[in-house]
Amino acid sequence: MTETALDTSDNLLEPLGRKVRVLRAGRGMTRKMLAADSAVSERYLAQLEQGKGNISIGLLQRVAMALRTDIVDLLQAGNEITAEQVLINEFVQGLDSDDQHRALQLLYQNFSASQECKRIALVGMRGAGKTSLGSRLAEHLDVPFIQLVTEIERLAGMPVAEILSLSGQDGYGRLEEKALFEVLARLEKCVIETGGSIVTESSVFNVLLTTCQVVWIKALPEEHMQRVIDQGDLRPIENNDDAMADLRRILEAREPFYAQAHAVINTAGSSLEESFRQLTSALSWPAI
Repeated sequence: MTETALDTSDNLLEPLGRKVRVLRAGRGMTRKMLAADSAVSERYLAQLEQGKGNISIGLLQRVAMALRTDIVDLLQAGNEITAEQVLINEFVQGLDSDDQHRALQLLYQNFSASQECKRIALVGMRGAGKTSLGSRLAEHLDVPFIQLVTEIERLAGMPVAEILSLSGQDGYGRLEEKALFEVLARLEKCVIETGGSIVTESSVFNVLLTTCQVVWIKALPEEHMQRVIDQGDLRPIENNDDAMADLRRILEAREPFYAQAHAVINTAGSSLEESFRQLTSALSWPAI
């Protein structure tokens, strides 16, 4: 290896190994899966997780990227991971996605510092009315209105189109997850407008469901399309005779995920005022 080797002291390697092990388990990844994603051998990863393997900066960076975390977070001192955390993560790893979701909800409900959920997240396809309803709701509640796409672009330093072009959907997903966690860590009360595809990332959507009141802003496919066009964005229909059929297929595929939201607001045929009344009636917040 040509990369500069890390310090082999137990003070660094043992906590590093535990962090890698816990993150891998939390991602639902086997060691074989992590080896494939990082191009680091299983044997090397086993030594690393046991706190016995010296690893170069270059290889650790590949492991961090595969785990969707920053190498700085892996190396940061403090925030020690306990044996109990390792066991909890390994236990949860053996559950299917539905049971993992239920386990996460139970942990949040029983051990969260505040039982009362004071964040509201709006999910749904573009053109449903999330921006209009979300900004109005945030003003009504006197809390910040967070557009997650703006947070993602801020982290990346570039527009979404460039992120997708350079890093693909996987790269965008990593930024989306990081942006969401930063918002949750920073704000106890807020209204969050999410991107339409966030529900397809099960781990991220589960976090949303357990830290926010999630509302599906729903509309007819024709309304989604027309509202986007009215905003001046003709990309959905340019050189695509099947644009409406594609939209219907996407909505149909995502509907089971959107339906997991705590409330559903159907904006079809409704004015903004009518939809806003539906929204406030569906939410449980002392300020409403």
